[in-house]
Amino acid sequence: MRKSIGARFLIVGLLTLLMFIPLFFVSDIVQSRKNYSQNTLREVGREWGGEQVIAGPMLVIPVEETVERIEREAVINPETGEVVLDTDGTPRQRQVTRKVTVNRDPIYVYPGRFDVAIDTRTQIRHRGIFSVPVYQAAIEMGFDFPWDQIASQAVNDEVILWDQAELILSLSSNAALRGQAVLSVDGTEVPLEPIASADEAAGIMAALGDPRGKSEYKLTLGANGAQLLQIAPVGRQSVVTLSSDWPHPSFRGAFLPDGSEISDAGFSATWTIPHLARTLPQMTREDYTRALRYGMAFGVDFIEPNDFYQKSYRAANYSILFIALTFLTVLLVEKGTERPAHPVQYILIGLAQSIFVLLMVAYSEQIGFGPAYALSAGATVALLTFFGAVGLKLGRRTAVLGVMLLVLYGVLYLILRSADYALLAGASLAFVALAATMYFTRNEDWYGPEGTGFWGRKRKAVAAVTSQEPGPKP
Repeated sequence: MRKSIGARFLIVGLLTLLMFIPLFFVSDIVQSRKNYSQNTLREVGREWGGEQVIAGPMLVIPVEETVERIEREAVINPETGEVVLDTDGTPRQRQVTRKVTVNRDPIYVYPGRFDVAIDTRTQIRHRGIFSVPVYQAAIEMGFDFPWDQIASQAVNDEVILWDQAELILSLSSNAALRGQAVLSVDGTEVPLEPIASADEAAGIMAALGDPRGKSEYKLTLGANGAQLLQIAPVGRQSVVTLSSDWPHPSFRGAFLPDGSEISDAGFSATWTIPHLARTLPQMTREDYTRALRYGMAFGVDFIEPNDFYQKSYRAANYSILFIALTFLTVLLVEKGTERPAHPVQYILIGLAQSIFVLLMVAYSEQIGFGPAYALSAGATVALLTFFGAVGLKLGRRTAVLGVMLLVLYGVLYLILRSADYALLAGASLAFVALAATMYFTRNEDWYGPEGTGFWGRKRKAVAAVTSQEPGPKP
């Protein structure tokens, strides 16, 4: 068995499959650390202001109608003032028609022109060993409302309460607002108030009064936030410009920008959304705020691209390939030695490469991915090369193992640095390794030299039995 290269290949293959067990636990630890990191990011972000989604502004105009309502009331004796009873003793009732004023669904009016300019400045906040990017946004809006078309929304005998019109701007959280929020209508400043609501609604409002004849609205406000900033295209023609000093934007939502410029100094992006691109009527008797927030908003994520937890998780997934290639290298390099590597020694090699991923995560949390990878990979390569020299007794062949490990961990670094080409690099490496193995083992006697291996002895036994069988009778 020790001299049969084929049997040893099978044993090494089984040992490689066995390495899925420690790699599974390593992947679970990496995922656990990532979840802990994300919880920290959300907690710090929430304290700073959280994710911000802006939906609005919109004009809300109350509507009422006077209707006739038939009611039943008890009959009162005008002389005694007592309730008149029927013969069975029950109070006598009569039908009365009264005119009452009831509230109808208000009219929601969205802007005709909606121009927004948002400028953000980012900071890095720290919580323990974690760094959290947060931002401060300066928001400027210019818009108008088609007030001359509002009257057509009233039906039957409905009366529009023009003097009670309100401007509503929906926000994710009022606690994120910073600085002074200013609303001006045709150059006149209008006071703003927070939305008073018993549910989760958040935002600001202004009592506008009669909006007819008013044409120029401007709103400026500042807000803190973290991770996400989005805005809904409420205008019939919405033009949104977003700029920031954050160099790693991830655009997301219902619409991607028409154009963007990204550099190490930051980014800028512009969206132009016509009314035909959104499923939102200009005027309606329904509140579309929820649909705007969760179905039509767009913006940017402030994220760290390809963070070290993602790289470490991918490294754990690729580790089985690198363990297999290391096992294969040891198997081919030790060929012809007096004492082949024992399965326990292969397990030790696999465990060392599994722990490499844990080292990379632990060091990355402290010193960053690049230095952590160099330190972890260097320690692992040094350990395995030392083990090859003193444990496996490879002699001069130890250099082959060391060079192979350096190549493997160099390729792994390139794979982890580029998420887009990771699969291409990994698949190509696996194919090249398999092709090299097929080439270097092209002259191998897989049954063992002179039938000394298990399969060789089996083959000799079968041949012996076959040679003893009597031939056909003449």
